Amino acid sequence: MRIIYSRAMKPTALTMLLLAAAVGAQAQGGGSSAAPVTAKVGTLNVRQAIVGTAEGKQASAELQSQFSARQTDLENMRKQIEDLQNRLRNGERTLSDEEKARLTRQGELLSRQFQRKQDELQEDLNAAQAEIIDRIWRKMQEVLDRYARENGYSLVFDISGQNSPVIYNAGQAELTPDIVRLYDQAYPVKGATPTPAAPKPAQPKPTTPPVKKPS
Repeated sequence: MRIIYSRAMKPTALTMLLLAAAVGAQAQGGGSSAAPVTAKVGTLNVRQAIVGTAEGKQASAELQSQFSARQTDLENMRKQIEDLQNRLRNGERTLSDEEKARLTRQGELLSRQFQRKQDELQEDLNAAQAEIIDRIWRKMQEVLDRYARENGYSLVFDISGQNSPVIYNAGQAELTPDIVRLYDQAYPVKGATPTPAAPKPAQPKPTTPPVKKPS
């Protein structure tokens, strides 16, 4: 079961994340002659980060197990409704009016029960998902804040929403993989495989000039 995110998701509206950067000390020491400090900006896909953590993956699997029986029950009810509809359609000329009325009432009753159970399931699922998102996000903010301060970021944009103000994102500004890795290190899940560190780019090997043979 994939965790679904909606407008009900509430890590502080998730439009942008303003982080306090460690630039105060730099601005104080130079007085009027100090060079202006350039803000370092990064981006984070908050939704992708939450579901990408080991804790998020484990929570998704737990939701699947928790709600699978109710989903199976709904699937069986849907098949019963389709079966009644097929019986009515195929027996249009052969069934008596009483039998048609009975099957119609039975189908309407099942349809109402199906809709009620489906609404209840969706409501419970949304509540469970919101609790997971809130729990992970509260801890992820601490990881993000520490990472931003240690690496000199003063502004981090959330790019998970459709209305994100970011229209260009350089690869080196994307913090999502690092935040997921650091979160998994700070909050390990029992039995989960640790997220490996991002590989460093390979350094080009020096080219050995060809050896000239004596003429």
